[in-house]
Amino acid sequence: MKILGANVNARQTCFLVLSRAKKNTYFYTMHFTQVVGQQKLKARLISEVNSGKIGHAQMFLGKPGYGGLALALAFVQYLFCENKHETDSCGECASCQKVKKLQHPDLNFSFPSVQAVSKVSDRLLLEWREQVIEDPYFDLNMWVKKIDTKERTPIISIHESKEIIKKLTLKSYEGGYKVLLMWMPEEMNEACANQLLKTLEEPLQKTLVILVAESSDKILQTIISRTQSVTIPRVEMDPMRVFLCSEKKVSTTTADSISARVDGDLIDALEALGDHVDQAENKKLFIELMRVCYKKNVLDMMLWAESIAKTGKEHQKVFLKYALHMFRQSLLRNYTSDHLTKVSTDEDLFLQNFAKFITGNNIVEFMKTFNDGHYHIVRNANSKILFTNLCFQVMRHIHAA
Repeated sequence: MKILGANVNARQTCFLVLSRAKKNTYFYTMHFTQVVGQQKLKARLISEVNSGKIGHAQMFLGKPGYGGLALALAFVQYLFCENKHETDSCGECASCQKVKKLQHPDLNFSFPSVQAVSKVSDRLLLEWREQVIEDPYFDLNMWVKKIDTKERTPIISIHESKEIIKKLTLKSYEGGYKVLLMWMPEEMNEACANQLLKTLEEPLQKTLVILVAESSDKILQTIISRTQSVTIPRVEMDPMRVFLCSEKKVSTTTADSISARVDGDLIDALEALGDHVDQAENKKLFIELMRVCYKKNVLDMMLWAESIAKTGKEHQKVFLKYALHMFRQSLLRNYTSDHLTKVSTDEDLFLQNFAKFITGNNIVEFMKTFNDGHYHIVRNANSKILFTNLCFQVMRHIHAA
């Protein structure tokens, strides 16, 4: 098998067979066209390459669900492409093929690792390739679950920085740029960050360092000051809606509902689709909950809690997030004359009557109750007890309006 290079071991072969066996999977191919939204940034990065004015150290800053990693990969493929098109890489030349497989010899990756599993990124490259090729929209929690069954805290350590420096001091294999793409640099410990400072201060010719970060709060100021900041904004609703309809094959109503409530975060959107529950079902559950709690019908409240407790944890998490969205939209409808609400047509019809029950007197309590519920579901709380308690709290809150 040659798709991942000449020396494919048994473990890699197994990965390829499993990947091909997954039906209807949307595989990412490192093109700008597959980055959801972000048209202005795409144009800026393409212009940067074509003008030859490429900042040697850049920090792509934004939530993972906004697409920073996907943009960085598309940027690198365009940089290496031997037959660049006006708006994207060709995807067919030898360099593009290598980047697609994440095996270009001049593209180096660095990412957080659980030290008990591996002290350096290289030993986790197979898992990294599998994750990125399947879907580059993932966060640190998703990555840790993939590499460590115990879900221990990952870092980028001094062992990693030594490997990075060694790689970047070597000559380019193909005579062009050498690239380091570091994902989640905020997980660098201080020793690692300090070792990389010199590389950022005195870069070698045709060396590009891309840091793809969620937040700069934990990154040393000396690192930040030596990088060019590229802010990744939220994914706009229209491209999000188009992606969900065309690639995930959901209905227009479901796409509208999800796009309206995830605040431009594609990871949250994909999570909402994760258990394949139609958004109409979430709306139905929400309306039933509000109705039985408003009527103080304890028997029906208990039946509602028992019903949702029988569903999967992922469905329960998505429902709780959906409810939080509906509370926020209700408040916006009340206090902004409906100018800022982001809901589907069906949800808007429901809010016309429901929104008046969500006011400044109870919104804090509602948000806390459902945020706490999500927190405890993630940590495997007993669903029946949690949702029974939630019903009684909702009953109190809704009558405090």
